[in-house]
Parts: sequence; structure tokens; C-alpha cells
Amino acid sequence: MNNALKTADWPHREGLKLLTQTLGADNIRWVGGAVRDALLEAEVHDIDCATTLTPDVVIDRCASAGIRTVPTGIDHGTVTAVLDDGPVEVTTLRLDVATDGRRATVAFATDWRDDAARRDFTINALYAHPETLEISDYFGGLADLEARCVRFIGEARERIAEDHLRILRYYRFQARFGAELDAEAEEACADMAASLKGLSRERVADELLRLLALPDPGPTVARMFERGVLRVILPEACAVHVEALKSLIVQEAEQTIAPDPVRRLASLLPPSPDVAEAVAARLRLSKAQRARLVSAAERTASDADDPKALAYRITSPFAVDRLLLLGSSVEALTDWNPPEFPLKGGEIVARGVQAGPEVARILQTAERQWVAEGFPPQSRVTAILDAILKKS
Repeated sequence: MNNALKTADWPHREGLKLLTQTLGADNIRWVGGAVRDALLEAEVHDIDCATTLTPDVVIDRCASAGIRTVPTGIDHGTVTAVLDDGPVEVTTLRLDVATDGRRATVAFATDWRDDAARRDFTINALYAHPETLEISDYFGGLADLEARCVRFIGEARERIAEDHLRILRYYRFQARFGAELDAEAEEACADMAASLKGLSRERVADELLRLLALPDPGPTVARMFERGVLRVILPEACAVHVEALKSLIVQEAEQTIAPDPVRRLASLLPPSPDVAEAVAARLRLSKAQRARLVSAAERTASDADDPKALAYRITSPFAVDRLLLLGSSVEALTDWNPPEFPLKGGEIVARGVQAGPEVARILQTAERQWVAEGFPPQSRVTAILDAILKKS
């Protein structure tokens, strides 16, 4: 497994070489997701660096080397080094001095094992030397990664008590990496699920959506429901909705539609716009996310009768959501762009209709018939208008 890290591309980036030279190879280690994902030969996104140097020293050394830094989390020892080939978060080794389940008071440390001990899961506490790429594994993370077991470092209940969000992180990591279940973690998450109520809505929403964005979170969400965890953060969900999520995931796969977490969230709710509005507000979703969730909740069986008409009315992405949630085909929308209605109010005025509400009514009537007829060409629109004006 170590060879996968040594053959990965990212450790050999010029920016990382410069950062290593600047801070000193013995003073830093790559850590966390980049190391874990590289060992699994998965795509690596963000790169994190742990260091024995304090933030002020990191900033000074980077400045001397012409590397711009941003104090993104300076109170907790994190500085972002802005490199040509991507930013890297550089964090001083830390110890948790005090925790309350939502936030931690930290002190800087000098021992790599102490820093590893405050992390959540063994597979996230793997440190790689920047030059040799040798792994430092203090808590059996390599074996757990090999077995695809997501296991807390130390006693699960203690780690959850430090940060209640680790319950949701456990399920997300289990859905992404897990195969072998850890009984202690499962019991601790279920027993302490009520503590999630004390977290900020934004943190809960972020973890929930990240979980739902994974390729197949269905079995994990079902287990969260069975263990009473899901109802703490999403009390609107019931067993029927959990099955609806599984069905949606099948539809997405069969119709080769990329997963969307908001669409999947909609499947876990009853098709009620009022419920969708309430959930969007509670989870502090963005305006765009709220609009998508509410639109999905407005679905009806008749939406599947004319997919193109639906897409014209509510936009293609929203139409795809509704069709998938209904278990209907989206093939009609593949590579199809809704056309522009080829009739303007000025043309109606030119035909002798006084500008005002009557023009708007005629436009709407003509447009509805145009859509119902499958978006015919201009010549047919003219005929439609002639017929409407004749009746007026």
C-alpha cells in the first residue's frame, strides 16, 4: 500500500518541494486525506501539512521564500500557503486542552504522536515524510485502511464527546471507505446521537450533504435510521423515505445521471413544499439549494407525462430531479435545450391589440399551446396567434 503513495503525482509537485525546502523536511509531514486517498489510489484534492513550527515561524519562512500565506485558522495554528500548484494548509502540531463537543481549545505541541492522538479516525492519522514518503502510523491506521474499517482513535465515546460532529463524520467515512463495521463506533454513535442537537445547523447540513453526495450512501443512511441517528438531524424522514433514497440512487446509476446531494435530500422528505421550506431553513441551505429542494417537493405524477414541457417550465436540472424522484426516464431531456418562445408582445400590439393585460393574456395562451404542441416552428406560432385573435 505504501508504494501507492510513492507513485502518486502530487507529492512531487514543485510547489510542495519549495514548501519542504522552506520549512525543512524534518519539520513537516503530509497528513490526513491526501495521504489516506493516495494510499487507496483515489483522487487527491486538498493537501494538509502538519508542522512542529509555530505559525509565526511558518509565516516568516514563507515570506522569505516568496510564498504568500493566509492566516485562515491562525487561532488554531493553521496558515494556508498559497503555492502555484494549489494551496496547502500548514498546521502546527496541537493538543486539545479543553473541548465542549462543539469547539476545542488547543495548545501547540512538538510530538507527532500527540498531534495524531487528537484526530478522529485512525485512517486520518497517517503522516508521510515529505521526501522519503515513509508513513508514520501511531494507531493502526494502515491496517484499518487495508481492512476498510473506520475506527476512532482511542475510546469512541470520548472522541465523540470532544466533537459531536464526529458522529456524522463517522457515517460519512463509513459510507466512503468502510466495509468492516466497528461495533464500538456504531454503539457510541447511536447512544450519543442526541448530542447532535447542540451543533450549528451549518455544520450538520455540510456533513449531511457530503454524505449524500457519495456514490452510494443508501446502506449507511438506512443504518443511521435504524440506529436513531437520522431522526435527530432529519426528523421528517421515515422508513419509506429511506427506501426512496435507495430507489433514487438506482435510477441515477441506470440513467447515468451524476449524484446530487440536494436531490437525494429531497428523497428523504415527504413531497411537501412546506416541509421542504422548513428543512431548508433549519439546515440553513443556500437560496439555490432551497429552490431546488422546494421544486423537487412540488413533484406530481403528471410531471412525467411531458418531460420537455416540464423542463421548459421549471428548467432542465429541476425537471431531471423530479423525473428521477418519480422513477421516470430523463432520456427526452438528454442533449435537449429548451427553445425560446418565438413571439413577443410587440407583435401582438402590431396586430391591433392595445398594450396592457390583454397582450400578456394572449402571450400566455399562445405559449401554453405552443408548449402543448411540442414547440412547433414560427409558422405554427403565427397560426396559433391568428386563431387566438380571431376568438378575441
